[in-house]
Amino acid sequence: MGEGSSELTTPLREGAKNGLSAVRKVVYGIGVGGAFLGAAFLIGFAVFALSLPREEFPIPAPAEGVVALTGGSDRVLDAATLLASGQAHRMLITGVNRATRSAVIAKILPMSRELFECCVDLGYQALDTAGNAKETRDWAREHNITRTLIVVTSNYHMPRAIVEISAALPNVELFPFPVVSEHIDVADWASDLRVARFIGKEYVKYLGSILRLKVMKDFDDSAPSPQLRHSIASATRDSETQPGR
Repeated sequence: MGEGSSELTTPLREGAKNGLSAVRKVVYGIGVGGAFLGAAFLIGFAVFALSLPREEFPIPAPAEGVVALTGGSDRVLDAATLLASGQAHRMLITGVNRATRSAVIAKILPMSRELFECCVDLGYQALDTAGNAKETRDWAREHNITRTLIVVTSNYHMPRAIVEISAALPNVELFPFPVVSEHIDVADWASDLRVARFIGKEYVKYLGSILRLKVMKDFDDSAPSPQLRHSIASATRDSETQPGR
């Protein structure tokens, strides 16, 4: 090959080197970003696991209501005990299996039949924690529970339950009552792989709830207000009814 061809291949080689360098930079950036996200996830998981209550603690003051999220019999029994002891005035059991009759639940709760018929409500619509929050919101509105509410669920489930219910009832003060499970000792998360996996799954669900509620809030904030939507709809109808349009 002549001198002219070597002059042509030199820029091509330089371009190839530059392109390869750019690819390496992108791969390096992705690797660094992935390592950073992985480290942030692990640190967040550790903080989450360490924050889970290891023991039950008393409610600081009586509340208007108490809600038990189904998923374990201890949750319902503890909530019923709080109601019977006067720590709350009304109780909701949310997420009840539709095949479970109220008479069956009344027999196992530590309270009189009169108190059950007076002040215990069963919610059959919720299928998950987000559904529990919506069912709790509707129940609270129906029974004028506007200030304080005790939330009873397992200790590992409490962070996600509080995130969901506080979003559904932003003006109600929530008192968490975490139930310590006999089957999962959250204190063993660093030494027991089974517990670590269990809490890890709950941590991922917790992050999912936060992200979903954040997206929903941003969407609601960006949407026109109901009055503005009504004004736009009215203006559209008026323009369609004007002659010559």
